[in-house]
Amino acid sequence: MDQLLNKEERLPAFKLTIVQYGIVAILLVLLSGLWRLQVIGAQNYRTLAEQNRIRKVPILAPRGKLFDREGRLLVDNYPSVSCFLIREPGRDLRADFPLISRGLHMSMEQLEGTLAHYALTPKYEPIPLKQDITPDEVEFIESHRDELPELETIDEQRRLYPRNGFAANLIGYVGEVSDDMLNDPRFAYYEPGDVVGKSGVEQSYDQLLRGTDGSQDIIVDSHGREVGILGREPAVPGQGLKLTIDLDIQRAAEAAMGDHNGAIIAIDPHTGAVLALVSRPAFDPNDFSVRVSRDEWNKLITDPRHPLLDKAIQAQLAPGSTFKIIMSLAGLEDNVAQELKVVCNGGATFYGRFFACDKRHGPVDILHAIPFSCDTYYYTLAERLGIEKIAYWAHKVGIGQKTGIDLPGEVSGTMPSEEWKMKTFHEKWYAGEAISVGIGQGAVAVSPVQLVRAIAGIASGGVLKRPHVVEPDQLPADFRQAMYDSYPGSGDATIPITPSVWETITDGMALTTTKCAGCTGAGSHLENIDFAGKTGTAQVVNHSAGMKSLGTGAERANAWFVGIAPRRNPDIAVVVLVEHGGWGAEASAPLAARVIEAFVDKQRRLDNNLQEAKVPSKVEVGAVWSEKPEAGAAPEKTTTASVKDSVPAMKGGHFTVPAQ
Repeated sequence: MDQLLNKEERLPAFKLTIVQYGIVAILLVLLSGLWRLQVIGAQNYRTLAEQNRIRKVPILAPRGKLFDREGRLLVDNYPSVSCFLIREPGRDLRADFPLISRGLHMSMEQLEGTLAHYALTPKYEPIPLKQDITPDEVEFIESHRDELPELETIDEQRRLYPRNGFAANLIGYVGEVSDDMLNDPRFAYYEPGDVVGKSGVEQSYDQLLRGTDGSQDIIVDSHGREVGILGREPAVPGQGLKLTIDLDIQRAAEAAMGDHNGAIIAIDPHTGAVLALVSRPAFDPNDFSVRVSRDEWNKLITDPRHPLLDKAIQAQLAPGSTFKIIMSLAGLEDNVAQELKVVCNGGATFYGRFFACDKRHGPVDILHAIPFSCDTYYYTLAERLGIEKIAYWAHKVGIGQKTGIDLPGEVSGTMPSEEWKMKTFHEKWYAGEAISVGIGQGAVAVSPVQLVRAIAGIASGGVLKRPHVVEPDQLPADFRQAMYDSYPGSGDATIPITPSVWETITDGMALTTTKCAGCTGAGSHLENIDFAGKTGTAQVVNHSAGMKSLGTGAERANAWFVGIAPRRNPDIAVVVLVEHGGWGAEASAPLAARVIEAFVDKQRRLDNNLQEAKVPSKVEVGAVWSEKPEAGAAPEKTTTASVKDSVPAMKGGHFTVPAQ
């Protein structure tokens, strides 16, 4: 019986084998898991452990400051505090949102939207939660360190711009890098939340201005509280830049422009340096230093006056009678205008249509056609030349081409020709179309920067310089090459102009601003200053049909003026555009005269070694900049050699810290 029971209790050999293999398999699974944890995944878990102990906090680099040509501060930085969200492993951030919402004065939708926006960024990167927080919000974060260890404050520098839109379109503004920009290879080095230049100098020179961010490794305990600093990599500040802008000339141009819509640009024809650039209406770039609200942004982009448009380089409008300078160049160089004399009876008929002139000028030759701005003369000249010869000389001086100015968004304008019309409209060019082009109407469209470069080049004997707002010698070689090679065909150029042609044109421009009867710029005359120019009235209604009315409102003519001083080899060239301003002689010419006069007055002070008004070297919180001219006698007379680069100090140009 016992033997029978022992036989029944004994396990079969195959079952024992299965149990043994099962035990071995379990051990192998355990060993493989241990291998993965301690060998294969050791580095990963070591990193996670370090992250629980060490928190990397960014140190944001301050942007480089901007100065005028004399080293006076234009754009500064001011200290600010921003709040970042640290995504702690294993912590439910959303559970803390109600408390964060109350303390930081943010809605739950804003918090959820921010978290969703940065969902794909690496978990170790802090999320910018709120910028430029108030002192009471800083105090809230400090007093809730134990409850909200995920909140971190970071000191940073924010842009401080001149107020009231002073030089806003020239300087530009900064803002958070957008998703579209992050998908652009040009912004490969940017991360979500980075601040980037969005327009003007801030955009063109962002790579130099932005600097390099640093970081700080902070040791934290199990509750996320800071207990020490492990290491620090300091930030490298951005490079400061000295602009070609003269603060005094800029002030004069801003004051002259006032509440008009349009643009003023002044350059040094010898170098192409931009001395002043004004675009109206303007905007306050300080509003963009902290994230601009959606309502405010929509208000700016839907404003029919286009405050974000830099009209000095982006407006494309018919130049009106200022184009007659280029017509005179074409006519004289083609030996047509020298002997051309026209009797103006208030207009003339060409190709079966009557084209009106504003006055009955009587007998007119080329020397008087410029100051009288006789349309009948230039209609006739356009008929004699034809569109191809007009287009040839217009292209020579840069009309219909970008100048290559170192600001973003420049437009090329339009210079019509037979080829242009066939390519654009697939139609042939009709000879009668050149008549309107002869007075700067029709399809021709220019930007103020194009026009100022062209007129400055003609007055300089055919030497055209590329306009620029930053001197190239400040730039690293690779950056300079990339910047200045990006506009092939633009930039410096020299065209052959016969000396007698050059003299005839500049003498005609000088006569324009005298008090002679019939001279269109007589109202802008400056005593004892060799000031030359040309008015322009670009009508919105059809001038060629004989409609002499300037119109009203949106149909009112655009007023232009180009001015130079002195008349030959000028030291300054100015273009003024007043949108819907009416007659150029009344709306634009006086504004240019104010800039030119300011320029000459300053140069006279410098020539006489008079002490200039002093300007604070830095912007203080709440400080206001103002500058008063020093008294000093100017010489009774001026020569062409005494007209050089400057302008009187004027009231204005206030700089304050934006409201917090």
